[in-house]
Formats: sequence, structure tokens, C-alpha cells
Amino acid sequence: MYDLTGFQRDLLYVIAGLDEPHGLAIKDELEKYYESDVNHGRLYPNLDTLVEKGMVEKGQRDRRTNFYALTSRGKRELNARQDWESQYVTA
Repeated sequence: MYDLTGFQRDLLYVIAGLDEPHGLAIKDELEKYYESDVNHGRLYPNLDTLVEKGMVEKGQRDRRTNFYALTSRGKRELNARQDWESQYVTA
């Protein structure tokens, strides 16, 4: 997780919070959070990087739509990140 960008970490959190979202659903969630546009040229290469790192799996819903889901590794990495953050931030 240490080698991911903040944007890639945000992608993991969004994917974890949705049920097998497609790219546009992820994009919409990030745009709400960032309060600005997220272009396709930023979104999809970063999703592909997470797939290559084994943290996200990419499936095909139909011929035009892919979906994304966290892998076991992705879930472990998110949990480890939350544990690390909780050392420094208290609610």
C-alpha cells in the first residue's frame, strides 16, 4: 500500500464501499468527494495499475461494461492501512 498514490488508495476505498461498481460509478463517487471532474485518462490507468498489483479484479458485466472488486490482497491492504492510520488518528 505504501507505493500507491493517494488517488489509488481512494479508488480502493470507493471500490470497497460499492458492490462490484463499474468505472463510471467509481468516477461519480470520486467526483462527489473531490468536488471536481475526474477524467477517464486518470481513472482507468490507475484502475489498471491496481489490477496489475493484484489488489483489484476486473470483470466483464457485458461487452461494454467492466466491473471492479477488491481481491483478498486489496482487503488486507485496506485493513492494514486502517490499522496504521488508527495509531495516529483517534475518533
